Amino acid sequence: MRLVVGRIGRAHGIRGDVAVDVRTDDPGSRFAPGVLLQTDPGTAGPLTVASVRRHSGRLLVRFEGVRDRTAAEELRGTTLLVDSADVPPLADPDEFHDHELIGLQAETADGSAVGTVADVLHNAQDVLVITGGAGTEILVPFVRDLVPEVDTAAGRLVIDPPPGLLELGRE
Repeated sequence: MRLVVGRIGRAHGIRGDVAVDVRTDDPGSRFAPGVLLQTDPGTAGPLTVASVRRHSGRLLVRFEGVRDRTAAEELRGTTLLVDSADVPPLADPDEFHDHELIGLQAETADGSAVGTVADVLHNAQDVLVITGGAGTEILVPFVRDLVPEVDTAAGRLVIDPPPGLLELGRE
């Protein structure tokens, strides 16, 4: 799975620097010199980071082979991506990247299948979107009381829903 880490904005200066709209919580490692980033569209890359600096609160990046403003401006709007396999797991065993949760099979404590985690919503409270049979969608707040076990290696998580949660939205 490819994850978005940034989007190239406008060119800055005449030497090929571009402003990057950062979409990662770890810009220090994602945009370090020498890092290879995939692109969307694919014809724009891959791009290797040559140098990075901060200017007026923005991240300015120069990529190898991009030597002038014209070449930098051609990259405008390009999405920068990394492979999820290259993202190390978080040190805290109770924290997860979204891509680690999406695709897990959800089941109840007694082993009954509920569905598959299709998305993670980040509102006031993180919420798992679980799709079940017949296109049903269940929203489960991602808190320890309701999701007591997450086993990414086994590809599953256990939910302990309050009465009625699994019946919401069903007729």
